[in-house]
Formats: sequence, C-alpha cells, structure tokens
Amino acid sequence: MFRPFLDALRRHGVPVSLREWLDLMGAMQVGVAGWSVDDFHAIGRAILVKDERHIDRYDRAFAETFSGLETVPVEALVSEAALPREWLEKLAEKLLTDEEKADIEGSGSFEALMEKLRRRLAEQQGRHQGGNKWIGTAGTSPFGAYGYNPEGVRIGQHESRHRRAVKVWDKREFRDFDDSVELGTRNIKVALKRLRQWARHGAAEELDLPATIRATADHGYIDVQTRPERRNAVKVLLFLDAGGSMDDHTRRVDELFSAARAEFRNLEHYYFHNCLYESVWRDNRRRWDRTVPTWDLLHRFGRDWKVVFVGDASMSPYEIVAPGGANEHWNPEPGELWLRRVCETWPDHVWLNPVPQQHWGYTPSIGMIGRIFENRMMPLTLEGLTQAMRVLG
Repeated sequence: MFRPFLDALRRHGVPVSLREWLDLMGAMQVGVAGWSVDDFHAIGRAILVKDERHIDRYDRAFAETFSGLETVPVEALVSEAALPREWLEKLAEKLLTDEEKADIEGSGSFEALMEKLRRRLAEQQGRHQGGNKWIGTAGTSPFGAYGYNPEGVRIGQHESRHRRAVKVWDKREFRDFDDSVELGTRNIKVALKRLRQWARHGAAEELDLPATIRATADHGYIDVQTRPERRNAVKVLLFLDAGGSMDDHTRRVDELFSAARAEFRNLEHYYFHNCLYESVWRDNRRRWDRTVPTWDLLHRFGRDWKVVFVGDASMSPYEIVAPGGANEHWNPEPGELWLRRVCETWPDHVWLNPVPQQHWGYTPSIGMIGRIFENRMMPLTLEGLTQAMRVLG
C-alpha cells in the first residue's frame, strides 16, 4: 500500500535507496508510528531524507500521497482498527446542511468578534462538537475548528480550509520556498535580467580579448590579459508571504525564488505571513523563536536596495489597518504603518501578486495594499515581472 508513496518521492526528486525504504517498512511493521499520520510523517522524514534541501520535496510527496485520508467514508470506519480521532472529527463538518451554511452571518466588527470570544470562553465548560454557539469542532460557531463560518476565530485546527478566518490562534508550521527549482525558470530569468547594474569585482576573472591582442602585438608572443569578471551589482531585498492561501501558489514562487537566486548575487530574503509587522524571519521552521525585528532591516539596508514583496495580499482588512488585527499574534502597530515605512525607506519597491489580475477586484485587501504601494502591484506573470523590473530599474 506504500508503493505510491515511494513513486511520489522519486517523482519529486527525493533520493531514496532500497535500504532506507526497507528500514521504513521495518519501522512500520513493528508499529513505531501506530495510527498517527503525524508520527508516520516524522519517522519517514527521519529515515528517508538525508539532506535538508529535500525536506520540502518530501512534504509535497507525502501530501500528494496521503491527502485523501481525511475523506475516508463512514462505512470504512466500522472495523476493529479504529482510525485516529482527528480524522473522525473532520467528518462532522459534512453533517451541516446547505440551509445551515446559508444562515451563517458575519460577526460584525473585529472588536465585537473578540468580545464574543471572551464571553464564550467564560461561559463554556467542557468540550463541544457541532452547533452554532460553543467553542468546539464543526458546527457554525465563529470560534473553534473544522466548522463553517466565514468570519470566525480558528482554534485547534491544523490547516486553513475556507481561508476566511479573521484570526488564527494556533501555532502553524510553514515551509521555506525552494530555491533549487530549475524547471520553468528560464523565462523568469530572462525577465529578471532587465534589472541589471554591471560592476567588475571579485576574484573571478574573464578574458580581455582586445587587451590580449594589443599585448601580443607589442611583445611578439601570446600575452593573455584578463580583467575582473562583470557581475550584476543590483541589491535586492525579497519579502515572501508564506503559508495559508499562499500554499496555492507555491510552485510559481519556488520558480521565482530559484531564478532570483541565480540572477542576483546580492539577494537577501525574509518571510512574513499575510502582512508585514514588527518582525520577520529567515527560516519558516524557526519563525516562532528566531525572528528579526523589522526595525533592524529598515536601518541595515541602504536606500539603494530594490525591495520586492511577493504575496497574494488576500486577508482580512483588520490585518492591515487594526492594531491587534494580525492573523496569528497581537501586533502593537497596524500592518499598514509598517508597509508605509518600507515604501519610505526604499523608494524602489514593488509587490508581485500571484492572484490573476482579473480577480483582484473581488478582494478588498488587495486594493488596500495596492494603494499603499501607489499602484506598484504587478501580477506574478512574465509580463508582470518585466513591468516590475522596469519600475525598479
């Protein structure tokens, strides 16, 4: 039953030897992972992944192979070997009728939503599943997990499903973008080449043919002349939105990141989620305990750096304009203030959006960030990249 997983690993470029695969099968045979999909994921990664560059590829192969486990039909659950409890809880969302979903209304302002949550926590005792009021799983309550409410606070749910929660009170893990992707990057590199500022520096040298000809003629023997290699001296500061709705655009951002790595020798990158706030991070696996203050970046990099934001700009408007409106933490200052500071510090800035441009009008937050960036938002397409390089150049 695990053969499709092995095929997916090889298809995604994870080098797995027969010895490693037999070790994983042996671990499964003695019940090391039990019935926990998370334990199986961790054990498989520990045995099969030898290089941290392949972790993201392993995760994609794992998701491709086992993504259907949460949709196991009820009839298949009647057996002595019960499936993990979290899989069963997700099935409860299917019990809602279309009428119940249609009756769900937004919770009003952000402040009202937070006040309702505080009252609900004070009133509720014990676990709850289903319904339209208590904090629990499934149901139409604006608080909890695996329910259906377009403007709720998500608690105890490991992933986004409707992607419309106002706030997420869970510690989620995002993955770094892969800068080794080569397939499909050629045209992107061509577009990025428009942003160039040549300089000669470094230890590497190249043949200086005119000087070699002159020196050979003067000295009567072949006198090879070299000069420092020309390199692109443009300095690029890249801010990447990771996680949530950006998961839909992973492949395209991987290609952009890989092409930028190859094209710009002076490239620094940082991650954020949805909107920029008081801190960013370099590694998504350490985003909770190893952050970089945004203030430090504003004072570390000079005005000659070109700043590129990559994100879908799709979020609750509260995340942009309200203190405390951040999706996963309490931000003392609104995201809009930090974005405006960036625009003032680095005059050469653009925002690349992977959402098709014809759909931007359906998401208010896209328009809000577009106005903050003074219409310097371009689609993440070859044409959009070309336009962005002209603006930055």
